Amino acid sequence: MQVSVIGSGAWGTALAKVLDENGHSITLWGRDPSLLKQIQNTGYNERYLPGISLGPSWCLTSNLQEAVSKASVVILAVPSGGFRGVVTELSKFEGCAVSVTKGIEFSSGKTMTGLIQECMPRARAVALSGPTLAAEVAQRMPTAIVAAADQIGDAKQIQTLFHLPHFRVYSSNDPVGVELGGALKNVIAIAAGICQGLGFGDNSKAALVTRAIAEIRRLGVACGAMPETFSGLGGLGDLVVTCFSKLSRNRTFGEKIGSGEKATFILESTASVVEGYHTAKSAWKLARDKGVDAPIIREVHAMLHEDKPLRQAVEDLLSREAKEED
Repeated sequence: MQVSVIGSGAWGTALAKVLDENGHSITLWGRDPSLLKQIQNTGYNERYLPGISLGPSWCLTSNLQEAVSKASVVILAVPSGGFRGVVTELSKFEGCAVSVTKGIEFSSGKTMTGLIQECMPRARAVALSGPTLAAEVAQRMPTAIVAAADQIGDAKQIQTLFHLPHFRVYSSNDPVGVELGGALKNVIAIAAGICQGLGFGDNSKAALVTRAIAEIRRLGVACGAMPETFSGLGGLGDLVVTCFSKLSRNRTFGEKIGSGEKATFILESTASVVEGYHTAKSAWKLARDKGVDAPIIREVHAMLHEDKPLRQAVEDLLSREAKEED
């Protein structure tokens, strides 16, 4: 099958490698012609996946329309901040459009498949999400992920497209839940990193993750998601790996903040996008709009976007009134 991967960062490149291993014809699009030339000349994406050999026969282009001209499926692996712009340019595409981006648009409160449905009306939107660190996927380490769509047949098509023994794909008809689980866990991962940076122990992080899944579930259900989705790969699975892995950009970002570094300095000094920084703002707005109690998201937002002192935020979180567990 002809598949176009839109985004030449770590995750887009890793997924292109999976698809290539599964026998599909790959076109990889990126904004930076110099990066694409380096990949073409060396067979490696040294900027984002150093040391990992890629497929020898990919088509590489920085022309978006050329990238999708022959594709029956497009994989959208661009940062959430630029997602609307890209899908708007692909408004005439017909086929499956798969979002692998984890974010929430601030102005609309929409997930990425929501933007696909709005801006690519001829396409069939699918979300692909789960506990999948790009470097481990590219190294063929076993993992599992979930493809979700309103129409289960579309999810199963993408399940077949990607499924390999080391890359196990499940299907779901709850794209809202899968996407919100993937987006909100980045905010919690920043909190987990802050805990690490402040010197807290494993008890603290375990409590954080457990209470966070309840918070994510509350907000997800308020947005129309199925509660059971948050116990699966797109919820708990993704949350655990992002909060505890040293390969997690969001956790690492939080750890640096907890150690005293400034968010703006960290963001300016890294080539990778820290989605949780932006999602914290969108998630807090969404929680307020839905009238959902989201204390962890609230405090992360306050630390990142309102300059609230870290220890004051932690103290406010811990001094909340006692309640029954939900």
